[in-house]
Amino acid sequence: MKSFPSIVEPARHTPVWHECDVCVVGGSCTGVFAAVRAARLGLRVALVERMGCFGGVATLSLVNVWHSQFDERFEKQIFAGLTLETIERLRRRNAVSDTARCPSWAWAFNPHELQIELDELVISSRVRPWLHTAFVAPHVQEDGRLRGIIVENKSGRGVILANQFIDASGDGDIAHRMGLPTTISATNQPSTTCATFTGWDSIRHLDLGKLIREHGKEFGLPQGFVWAAPIPGSPVHMLAATRIYDANCADADALTRAEIEGRRQVRAVFDLVKKYAPQGDIVLQGLPARLGIRETRHVKCRYQLTGDDVLTGRHFDDAIANGSYRVDIHHPDKPGITLRYLSGVQEYNCPGYPSEITRWRAETTENPTYYQIPLRSLLPAGASNLIVAGRMIDTDPVAHAAVRVMVNMNQTGEAAGVAAALAVQSGKNLAQVEPAAIRAELARGGSIIL
Repeated sequence: MKSFPSIVEPARHTPVWHECDVCVVGGSCTGVFAAVRAARLGLRVALVERMGCFGGVATLSLVNVWHSQFDERFEKQIFAGLTLETIERLRRRNAVSDTARCPSWAWAFNPHELQIELDELVISSRVRPWLHTAFVAPHVQEDGRLRGIIVENKSGRGVILANQFIDASGDGDIAHRMGLPTTISATNQPSTTCATFTGWDSIRHLDLGKLIREHGKEFGLPQGFVWAAPIPGSPVHMLAATRIYDANCADADALTRAEIEGRRQVRAVFDLVKKYAPQGDIVLQGLPARLGIRETRHVKCRYQLTGDDVLTGRHFDDAIANGSYRVDIHHPDKPGITLRYLSGVQEYNCPGYPSEITRWRAETTENPTYYQIPLRSLLPAGASNLIVAGRMIDTDPVAHAAVRVMVNMNQTGEAAGVAAALAVQSGKNLAQVEPAAIRAELARGGSIIL
């Protein structure tokens, strides 16, 4: 922990700006879906987001793909809910394209159209939005119960009071500032800055990963991993070809350096292509409002989901999410990614080299085809009316490498919204709400509960 000199701020009376049943901090799709599910149960809900739009990684960071709704064999549908509802909303605007039976992604969408769809989803659900509003500190009562959050925006500093709170900040900001236990993994997955560009057809045939391996040092480019996706209804593509190592993006200084370094790497990739593949007529069209962060803090909860739980497809009585995206390890200490499938296959992909196919376990006659996330991994130890949703839920590094993707985290948001709503309606603490009741309400609201 850094040590700084300090000043004494004068005491102040902070006005209460708003009072509601449920307050969600963090306006990613996870946070939006949490807010909407609670609001659809008749609760008064506030949604606080420090940036100017909703969607998080899917919009601000330009990561415009979501993964399959089916199990690893593409035979059984394992989730639905607001993820599919949002896809159908985008489809009506020709803003989504499909890829069948693909483990890498099922849908590519237009992130700009998604911004507007999320606005409409929030407003139509009568959620009270607070954009350009930063969470500052928790307001905790003497009995340890979270009573409100202090926020700041262009109007100054105010308080939002609520009965139940959902931390969908990505970094566990509420939990951390309440002093609840959090951890940072020793194998923290590196971040990536995406970009949008035109001229895909002129470089479609290139092995960009190989070019970076051969010439990246000249441009100060680390080896990482390279992939791209179309933006439906547009001549523009999204490119992910950067990797920012050694940056804990829950730290302000590290986040600042990572943002600047990511943009530098984007330019370096384009300069490399112009020099070594001059036939590639590519033009930078857009940069993200925020780099793509894979991992920062994890909040210590009532259960830590493990890699063994994921890879063996363990089922839980309090399961609130189902996933099939493979374990996808972006290494903090070497290029490429390692993929582990529930079938036992392991694949190491390093740009410019053939994939190395091995096994992480011996062949078996039966394999799991999906995994589950339990409610307990969303419930912080020591908090009575706070639930977390998103990439900071309690997982070990291997489990995190699989469950962190958006379609899984979207489900944790829906579960958190329903859990908070039932806690308000029953007058109970979150841990006292029966998981069976949460699962039943999720199913009534369109989720697939297995």
